[in-house]
Amino acid sequence: MRDTVLIIDEKGRRYLSRLDDCTVEISGLGIIAGSKLKEAVSSGVLEIGKRKLRVRRASLEDVISVIERKAQTLTAKDIAMILHHCDIRSGRFVIEGGAGSGALSIALLSRVAPGGKVVTYEVRKDFAEIAMRNVKLASLIEDWVLKLGDICGPIDEKNADAFIVDIPNPWDSVGTAKSALRIGGHFCAFVPNVNQLEKVVRELTKQKFEDVRSYETLQREMVVHEGGVRPSFEMLGHTGYLAFAIR
Repeated sequence: MRDTVLIIDEKGRRYLSRLDDCTVEISGLGIIAGSKLKEAVSSGVLEIGKRKLRVRRASLEDVISVIERKAQTLTAKDIAMILHHCDIRSGRFVIEGGAGSGALSIALLSRVAPGGKVVTYEVRKDFAEIAMRNVKLASLIEDWVLKLGDICGPIDEKNADAFIVDIPNPWDSVGTAKSALRIGGHFCAFVPNVNQLEKVVRELTKQKFEDVRSYETLQREMVVHEGGVRPSFEMLGHTGYLAFAIR
């Protein structure tokens, strides 16, 4: 993502752009010379007329928080669990089911580089198009293959290190995962409802996967101010459940 920058205007609104030698058009800001944007990354300030905007290289959190979305994206707390428990690191080969808006694809791609690869299956063309635009904006397209198709059907890929799905019926993908994963490869399913979790866990057990585990992760911010420290009155509670297993 080193070629993707975050621009923050005076009102705190955030924009993403790719560094380019030519002019770039940024929705809400207009057309900016690529050379001027590159210079702004070094100084941290982009001047457009009388306006002074802050600029920095975009982090993974920046990208995922700003990308175009049509489907609900996974939160950072769930993405972090997936990256950790599926042992996602450079050189890994990952199969993903359900592109959504591309948030998880972007996180996976940022981890498998250099030398890794992510193949994503998506049944909906409109979701696939949005995910494609977002992954391009994140400058991670080189290590990504997007296929319009059903992850629950037969697929060509074999010997994958991880098989991760965010689909309504993950239990139907367990057989595919068993064929596509190497021995010791990791399976993960994200589901919003308890009945879905139970169904996928039962299927994983039936298919003889090992170390089958399930989690729900909750997140609460700590507020630090002059008067003391306290938990936030609001917290990021239920977003979904994660089922993990090993082939």
